[in-house]
Amino acid sequence: MSSPHQVVILGGGFGGLYAALLLRRAPVEVTLIDRRNYHLFQPLLYQVATGGLSPADIASPLRWILRKQRNMRVLLAEAIDIEPHRRCVILHDGEIPYDTLLVATGARHHYFGHEGWEVLAPGLKTIEDATEIRGRVLLAFELAEREPAPERRRALLTFVIVGAGPTGVELAGALAEISRDTLRQEFRAIHSADARILLLEGEGRVLPGYPSDLSTKAERSLRRLGVEVRTSSVVTAIDDGAVTFRRGEATERIAARTVLWAAGVRASSLGAKLAARCGAPLDRAGRIVVEADLSLPGHPEILVIGDLACFTHQTGSPLPGVAPVAMQQGRYAARRIVGRLRGETAAPFRYRDQGSLATIGRAAAVAEIGRFHSSGYLAWLLWCFVHLFYLIEFENRLLVMIQWAWNYFSYNRSARLITWNRYAPIPLVRAETPEEGKESGDPLGKHPAPSSRVDFEPRASGTPETPSRAKRDRR
Repeated sequence: MSSPHQVVILGGGFGGLYAALLLRRAPVEVTLIDRRNYHLFQPLLYQVATGGLSPADIASPLRWILRKQRNMRVLLAEAIDIEPHRRCVILHDGEIPYDTLLVATGARHHYFGHEGWEVLAPGLKTIEDATEIRGRVLLAFELAEREPAPERRRALLTFVIVGAGPTGVELAGALAEISRDTLRQEFRAIHSADARILLLEGEGRVLPGYPSDLSTKAERSLRRLGVEVRTSSVVTAIDDGAVTFRRGEATERIAARTVLWAAGVRASSLGAKLAARCGAPLDRAGRIVVEADLSLPGHPEILVIGDLACFTHQTGSPLPGVAPVAMQQGRYAARRIVGRLRGETAAPFRYRDQGSLATIGRAAAVAEIGRFHSSGYLAWLLWCFVHLFYLIEFENRLLVMIQWAWNYFSYNRSARLITWNRYAPIPLVRAETPEEGKESGDPLGKHPAPSSRVDFEPRASGTPETPSRAKRDRR
């Protein structure tokens, strides 16, 4: 007897997972390979970054999701190369043969040639990124509480988000709510509401992929929250403690301890290797240009979907890198695999645009569904419903719904934990004076001399407490 048709899926994101689920009754054996053991619901990742949700609320183990599929196995591994002539995937510790290969390895951050900025301005693609950002944001307030120098305190309480797409807008709105509502009674030496939040966008308006009327309403909502929106602003430099951007002919430099990147993505590095092996073209974002049936030219056994695929056959422009595109392409790829086994010719892939949603903050969002445009509370309710619906597991839906309800009525974000932070050390030491910090090459005082504690006088009638003295024990 001949062995069953071997399908290998690279990536357990939306595209790969939805394809795997649809193949549960197909006469094939499926191997899903991912370097993480869970499926992540990326649209809610910003809420982990801002303390609204815990990582487990928006992630589910892949083995648990696929546990009932007898034709499925899940491997925790990373594909480092693909050899189409041998039809095998190369792993760090072996290789996996395939008859049909489905590549859905997603995208990574794109710094447009400034890769050194990644250390200074993390993006938001993984749980590690989210906890990193959460730690930086919360640590900035903790450092400001202990900082007596006004200039340094202002820099610590300045947050810059680069990129005003959906992720940037959502981050800016959530940071504004944290500073104005969640943290307002938790500090004694600072007012958290004094935090300055800047949103920089190179295009002429926020949410440039949305209709102009919704962009205007989104910007208005952001400004009501206290976010400073700077459109037509191109970042030219990110230093350790400052951001420089150009707006028209003018150049401005802003001292900021925390910079977050939401300006662009680039296809995963595996895409470039696969394109080189198969002679397939790449677009400017590193995505592989695919055929109308999502296959590679000359390789009908290899399908590429999601953020890694550049599909232009429907509108002449690439489809957006959003979850609905990956979901629909995953389902189409599964049907195409089964149809090909039956000798059927697949019709071209057609994306059904179900609309776009973006939340700005508490009871504020924008929605575009066909010709229907909405903003405010109604759009926010729609946004909540859609995101709950697309969470994979019922348990996740229940947890997120309860957490949202609690956050809405209490104004609290209970997942505000500072875990291990790679780039922002805990302030164990402090420079003696601002002048000392400048002389040591540390104007923000991030690596100062030892101190024991700072005493505070009681705060009077709404004014922030100020340090009365700093007792420093020198070794």
